[in-house]
Amino acid sequence: MTGFALARRDHPVGAIVLEIRSVNSRYLDPQFRLSDELRAGEAHLREAITAKVSRGKLDVRYYIHRNAGSSESVIAAEKVLAQLAALDRSVREHLPEARPLSVSEALHWPGVLASGDIEVDEVLALTKGLAADALDQLAVARAREGERLAAAILERVVTMESIALRLQPAVPKLVEAHQQKLEQRLAAALGIVFDAADPNASASTVTRTEALDRIRQEITLYGTRIDVSEELSRLAGHLAEVRAILGRGGSVGKRLDFMMQELNREANTLGSKSAAAELADAAVELKLAIEQIREQVQNLE
Repeated sequence: MTGFALARRDHPVGAIVLEIRSVNSRYLDPQFRLSDELRAGEAHLREAITAKVSRGKLDVRYYIHRNAGSSESVIAAEKVLAQLAALDRSVREHLPEARPLSVSEALHWPGVLASGDIEVDEVLALTKGLAADALDQLAVARAREGERLAAAILERVVTMESIALRLQPAVPKLVEAHQQKLEQRLAAALGIVFDAADPNASASTVTRTEALDRIRQEITLYGTRIDVSEELSRLAGHLAEVRAILGRGGSVGKRLDFMMQELNREANTLGSKSAAAELADAAVELKLAIEQIREQVQNLE
């Protein structure tokens, strides 16, 4: 899920800023970019994020926006300079041809230019407060997106429920239509005339009773093959569970992921029993809706 949060605290050395940007990902993947002075807070940031977020690729920036012209912004570390000068003299005593350090090289030496430092305990306290504020903001932003995604998912659920309702009364009609076709084909093949006025009329040695028995067998096999009442019942149950999961709220992404697998299984079974074009078309429509929901579920926490 996507979202953005920014928290800051004013400090004598400048503004302490925590930014969190979140984009869609199936897994939790936080990436940290921290100023060296704030590095001590990384462990707490990671722990706080893991406790509040379960999915998403997070870009976490934690830095100091220093006050321009502050007397504490640049402090010459005289002790370090003295040590560096002594080392320079010692090197040139042993290596007379060595070039002395330039001003630029001395200033770039670690510790020579030291910014106003923040104590570790203070960094940890700042990190705790900033992390709480930023993660609360992020949760609100992601909740708004979650509501939009839930509405889109429910639209697909309604579509699938309408498909299931359309199929339930259609199956007996399909069986009846197939029975009529079988009667006509078997009658033509066996030379039997099905006439209510003359039930014994026949141009074949096969009796009417035998032909009707054969038709009933074929109808029974066909009805068994296209009987999708169990699949439709399970499909309705899974869709009701999807509604319930969305209604409960909280972290729903992984539960919905599992439900998409179950719905897809029922749609596949329905497709394998598609002895009629109407069932085949319905299976395709269901799988399309399931895939559309699955794409949205990947973005839900």
